[in-house]
Amino acid sequence: MNDIPQVTPDELRQRLAAGEDLLLIDVREDDEVATGMIPGARHIPMGQIPHHSGELPADTGIIFICRSGARSQRVCEYLQQFGIQASNLSGGMLEWNETQEA
Repeated sequence: MNDIPQVTPDELRQRLAAGEDLLLIDVREDDEVATGMIPGARHIPMGQIPHHSGELPADTGIIFICRSGARSQRVCEYLQQFGIQASNLSGGMLEWNETQEA
């Protein structure tokens, strides 16, 4: 997977509970985020990422989120070419919501 770090929903919950300084960015479209987002996440649709890449901090853990993990994976790969290291929420919101209900 192009050496993009993967974070599971359970790992993310643990890191958030521990107070880790993370920047969560949800790259889904407006209609998708209307159904719910991870608390504290920032919404930047995938198509707008190139316009916002200069705003992304180098000293904070960035985790990208989408519906299934595929689009956020591509965003991580895109940003990697600019030296921005980010992680992908594996399974995306589908798995986040599934594990939340468990």
